[in-house]
Amino acid sequence: MTSPALVPPPPGFGAGERGWLVPAGLFDGSRIVRGIALRLEGGTVAELRPAATVVAREGQVWRSPGIAAPGLFDLQVNGGGGVLFNSDPTPEGLARIVAAHADKGTERLLPTIITDTPVVAERAAETVLSMHARGAVAGLHLEGPHIAPARAGIHDPAHIRPFDTHSLALIERLRMYGVPVMVTLAPEIVPPETIAQLDAMGAVVALGHSDADAATAEKALAAGARMITHLFNAMSQMQGRAPGLVGAALGSAAWCSVIADGHHVDDRMIALALSARPQPGRMVLVSDAMPSLGGPGRFLLQGREIVLEGGRLVDASGRLAGAHLSLAGAVAHMTARLGLPLEAALHMALTAPAEAMRLAPARLVPGSESRFILVSEDGQQLVWFGGPAR
Repeated sequence: MTSPALVPPPPGFGAGERGWLVPAGLFDGSRIVRGIALRLEGGTVAELRPAATVVAREGQVWRSPGIAAPGLFDLQVNGGGGVLFNSDPTPEGLARIVAAHADKGTERLLPTIITDTPVVAERAAETVLSMHARGAVAGLHLEGPHIAPARAGIHDPAHIRPFDTHSLALIERLRMYGVPVMVTLAPEIVPPETIAQLDAMGAVVALGHSDADAATAEKALAAGARMITHLFNAMSQMQGRAPGLVGAALGSAAWCSVIADGHHVDDRMIALALSARPQPGRMVLVSDAMPSLGGPGRFLLQGREIVLEGGRLVDASGRLAGAHLSLAGAVAHMTARLGLPLEAALHMALTAPAEAMRLAPARLVPGSESRFILVSEDGQQLVWFGGPAR
């Protein structure tokens, strides 16, 4: 499942138009509130009012069975629109990635650089610095290179290295300019004191691509790590006498991201994680999207050809290489395949990602200028409202 059907707004409700939208509900960040109408003016939410007070003489009115919500927030985007950020870490390349995801319902995202050379990371950081200042991206996700070779997955082992002054200086520079940064690392590679240092400067430390035992993971969480990257994938698994990173994550208060595409994780395992966690509201949906989203089904990843086959992106050995998935598609998967209520799935794609990054969740309030979505209660149809993507 890549994305729900994108449905255009009705005549008179496109960008720049005025009128009343009366949806079946409005997602307020934690729940769906019923009986609310939105007055739209030029792509801006000008007013919220009880729906019962809206009458036709006040302007054009559209009553919809959908749920209004801000555009989604994706913390792990490798590419889109035929562009891989590692291969093209330029403003032009990132703009194409942003546009591809905006077309699928994502308003905010963290472009992601997987394990690569210091030069690629530096170019990506400079691009994100310039585009974050314009509000085009929410920050940067550095997925590696300080990961465990045994759990590298599709990452190139040749570029894996210990944490060094280069990485520290790059993260410090981004944080100095207020750019949110997520750093996925293996806690058996990066010691707790370094994790504490990164946390103190405001970086979000995520544990992933790791073969750590539970005790090592718990020390990292105590030192300041606050997130787990793509739970169940590329990490030590849970066994009866060896909980591994999965077991430590499930019992923790950390935010845990998951790729809900039906390929990376069995749906029964996602359901188990939701029920097992002490704070289930700290589960986060991510796309882990690759260039195939809005682009061709074949691309190169650090010299290896990746092909889309049966909804899976794989290399020549059949190894998974990211996902052919939009975040709206992940929401639709959670509602259709796991039976999750839409408000819970939206929380995983809007509120939890923002909270994990120490950012304010988006809200539909008067004066909101961001684009917003109207999604069917089964998650299978999507309408965009507002101005063009940034």
